[in-house]
Amino acid sequence: MPESTTPQIPDRASAMGLMARAPAARLEALFPDLPPHSLLRGPEIGTVMVRGRQGGTGAPFNLGEMTATRCTVRLENGTVGHAHVQGRDRNHARRAAVLDALLQADQSETLARTVLAPLAAAEQTRRETRAAKAAATKVEFFTLVRGEDQ
Repeated sequence: MPESTTPQIPDRASAMGLMARAPAARLEALFPDLPPHSLLRGPEIGTVMVRGRQGGTGAPFNLGEMTATRCTVRLENGTVGHAHVQGRDRNHARRAAVLDALLQADQSETLARTVLAPLAAAEQTRRETRAAKAAATKVEFFTLVRGEDQ
């Protein structure tokens, strides 16, 4: 059976996360021209509280604050898109919000193929590279069993 050429469209939360984590310059290179839209909110720069959990499952605690930029846009057809990105890049937040709105419309397959797929591939490569660097520093401890310890 031949492989399907239809790109898998990620759920909205995954797509928004992918656009937020993508380097702003890469997102702009993949999607340079923004369609007509109006700003409903922002782009606004502020701070958000980052929470953590000890061991990933313990009680939550406030780790600290980080800078974030949010934006909400409306396309001419009435579709609303939202974005939150780390840092102070207003253009990144605006572009991600416009893409969020477009992904809710009939252009989602084209955008999944031309924008989201390259971003996902680049993110996977970054993760594999980081994991390989971390694995190279792994130290394995071992102990010798002595006769009296048996």
